[in-house]
Amino acid sequence: MVKQIVKDVFFLGQKSEKATKDDMQVITDLKDTLKANRDHCVGMAANMIGYKKRIIIVSMGGMDVVMVNPVILQKAQPYDTEEGCLSLDGVRKTKRYKKIRVQYLDEAFKQHTQEYAGYIAQIIQHECDHLEGTVI
Repeated sequence: MVKQIVKDVFFLGQKSEKATKDDMQVITDLKDTLKANRDHCVGMAANMIGYKKRIIIVSMGGMDVVMVNPVILQKAQPYDTEEGCLSLDGVRKTKRYKKIRVQYLDEAFKQHTQEYAGYIAQIIQHECDHLEGTVI
């Protein structure tokens, strides 16, 4: 189901809880909501649609990748940038890393450890910030 984007900074500022297999509806709602906002959105965290669960979705070219309970294990090559967010107006300055290594569960709850670079790495970092209650 397509969900409304949460803009409540107090809600967004709270840490998300570990996701379980009972949270499959959250994954479905994230997919539907990203699809509905694809023209101006490349990633989403579950709290952006009202769920305080550690689930993100990232548009990676022709496919959307769901990451359940993602953890950034390594970061390399810091840089300063500006980002926007569907939950906030305007853009804000932030620090990101060009290369990251992430451990996560996929939709089937199979574990993966993957390295990402560039823009995809930036999106993942932004969405993982949401899970920690960090609002840029």
